[in-house]
Amino acid sequence: MSQVLRSSAWYSGDDRNAYIHRAWMRRGVPDSAFTGRPQIAIANTASDLTPCNAHLTEVAQSVKHGIYEAGGIPLELPVVSLGETQVRPTAMLWRNMAAMATEEMLRANPIDGVVLLGGCDKTIPSLLMAAASVDLPAVVVPGGPMLTGHFRNEALGCGTDVWRLSEEVRAGTLSEAMFLKSESSMIRSKGHCNTMGTASTMALVAEALGTVLPGLAGTPAPDARLLEAAHETGRLAVELVADDRRPSRFLTAGSFHNAIVALAAIGGSTNAVVHLLAIAGRLGIELTIDDFDRIGEHVPLLVNLQPAGKYLMDDLYRAGGFLAVMREVRDLLDPDALTITGRPFVDYLDDARIWDPEVITPREAPLLPAAGIAVLRGSLAPGGAIVKPAAASPHLLKHRGRAVVFDSVEDFHARIDDPDLDIDADSVMILRGCGPRGYPGMPEVANMPLPKKLLEQGVRDMVRICDGRMSGTAYGTVVLHVTPEAAAGGPLALVRTGDWIALDVRGGRLDVEVPADELADRRPDQATIDGYANPRRGWERLYVDHVLQADRGADLDFLVGGSGSTVSRDSH
Repeated sequence: MSQVLRSSAWYSGDDRNAYIHRAWMRRGVPDSAFTGRPQIAIANTASDLTPCNAHLTEVAQSVKHGIYEAGGIPLELPVVSLGETQVRPTAMLWRNMAAMATEEMLRANPIDGVVLLGGCDKTIPSLLMAAASVDLPAVVVPGGPMLTGHFRNEALGCGTDVWRLSEEVRAGTLSEAMFLKSESSMIRSKGHCNTMGTASTMALVAEALGTVLPGLAGTPAPDARLLEAAHETGRLAVELVADDRRPSRFLTAGSFHNAIVALAAIGGSTNAVVHLLAIAGRLGIELTIDDFDRIGEHVPLLVNLQPAGKYLMDDLYRAGGFLAVMREVRDLLDPDALTITGRPFVDYLDDARIWDPEVITPREAPLLPAAGIAVLRGSLAPGGAIVKPAAASPHLLKHRGRAVVFDSVEDFHARIDDPDLDIDADSVMILRGCGPRGYPGMPEVANMPLPKKLLEQGVRDMVRICDGRMSGTAYGTVVLHVTPEAAAGGPLALVRTGDWIALDVRGGRLDVEVPADELADRRPDQATIDGYANPRRGWERLYVDHVLQADRGADLDFLVGGSGSTVSRDSH
């Protein structure tokens, strides 16, 4: 390796500082560990409290073997881990903190490159945000989805079937005892959710971006081929350092174009919008929510997976995998966008094949002819809002209904099953106070459960509008990421129960039918204001003071962009 390694600033020389850095790291390693061998961090989000990532410790061992085999020195670096199902009030509150902490630790330590191990929803986005800002050679290893569990001879989609079965209990069509019995079947193995939720989406989108070894994303967590690919990724990390292949050298607007095409073709989670916007912001790449509409508008839905379809992630893998999907939409991709290997992404599509057309439909017979995330604007969302048509009911994509407003999550839970609640199937449910500032953290509550009395009547979908997010495993006609959020002074704070709401997805409109002058004269009532979070200290205070709106990726204003890997001062 001919170039001067970044880590040599710590380890080279005969002075006291170099002595200290080497001596404390020796612990039995040879002199050669400090002379010309790249130091490769393995940023590992494994944690017993992040069950979807717990197996990444095993994956890290395979990465280590690959790094060492290729001449590097592997150094495992535990980083902030965010478990979607366990962390309260929402893991999204700490995505930016995890990104900031990882960035600072990569910059502060004698590291030449990094392998990023993530799986659960916020871990891959936070790792990529960090890597983009510190701009060291970096590559992602997604932890992979779990295997499919079964209950009463039915395949269970992790998350999606939780929502479905819980609604059946509330509707009276499934007993609580049978619902609880399904609990042991829901999570069959190691790995993240097996639906096309946020975890699966971000793994595949990260590959479309070019940050994953092509063909790896979507490999099931228990599959031995994941460890094989992890080993190969370790070898690749050493090559990245030798070639100085950093995120800023290969991630371009074309990379994000390909990610948006992928998002539509796989029927991916709406959460990818806010994550991709944040990653692009760290790189200084101009990306807006309108790009998701413009690029994804005519991309067909080809993956028949829950929540938009029938099958699950291990089915996608056996049916040909992600590359087989992308081969079908090759003409829509940027042919020049590179991957972490130094070759264009499209170069890896030639040998991909569909082996099960029920799971991956061919281009000429798509599940939907146009499946991109739709962007809405209007008097209710002047800064924009988004909806996922592939997960919505077609008959509700153009709808006019009377608003039923909830000022907070707590208000919603207190009233939704009240038999005297004035609501019917045509009503539009509005939940506010759930944006980045208002909650804080922008939780996944936009897919509001329907009123019990309507479920009992057979209603299974209604138009729902929220300034929060929706779980990637969820479904329904849900308008989310309404910007500006209510807590930031958006019109959502001014809507009153009984106002008429007009939704037109094809026309890109979301409006409250109140005269502009009347709306301007309104002020939020006290219940609305009381629903906004007002933290006094700590991370929540910093977050509320500096978080950007959803259309900017909900990053912190002072974290947009990057600072590189330079450390200006020594520590001794």
